[in-house]
Amino acid sequence: FQKDMGSEANIGFTMFDRWFTFSPAKNSLEAGVEDVGKGGTAPGTMSSAESDKYIQNQRKLKFAGVDINVTEEKDLVPIAGIPVTPGPRVILCPGFAITQQEVVEKIEGGKITDRSTLVLEGEDLKVKNLDLDGALVIRTGHDCDVTVDGLVVRNSGYDLSEVPEGADVPEEVAIRGYTMNKSEAMEITITEPGKYHIGADGEVKKLE
Repeated sequence: FQKDMGSEANIGFTMFDRWFTFSPAKNSLEAGVEDVGKGGTAPGTMSSAESDKYIQNQRKLKFAGVDINVTEEKDLVPIAGIPVTPGPRVILCPGFAITQQEVVEKIEGGKITDRSTLVLEGEDLKVKNLDLDGALVIRTGHDCDVTVDGLVVRNSGYDLSEVPEGADVPEEVAIRGYTMNKSEAMEITITEPGKYHIGADGEVKKLE
């Protein structure tokens, strides 16, 4: 930039931590394992990219006031040779929230254990005081105004299982090096337009 704009130009840069900006899924599992073996901390595999996304969403929920642990580098566990988060695994779909402001507006309080998995999807979905120990998936459609308040979830949840070397598995599994064992989850799907409330017991009540 200095060369193009001349020596009189004042030029500055803004730098962000890597977790905030960039985590590609561009390398094979084998290349990622090799990189880690050489001391690399950014293997750029499918599993590391997914892990970084989970951690980014942990940070978003923490900022919104949720009692949740954010995985640090020392907490990572090796799966198929790639260090990944042990959890919680959090997916905030674009239809739920993209910006931090949206997360703050839609999430209030609550606590999530390290072994938990959470998936939220829905433009008019709000979650307050969630108590999650296990797996929870909530998906709501257009014009579905849904408030979850005080929901308590206790189940076996999901866990990762490393794929044995040489196992005959689909490509989407092979590139990760693990499968997701979905033992048990609470799944709530609402597609009919209207206003809804979900309380502690998970019962869906249509208000109007």
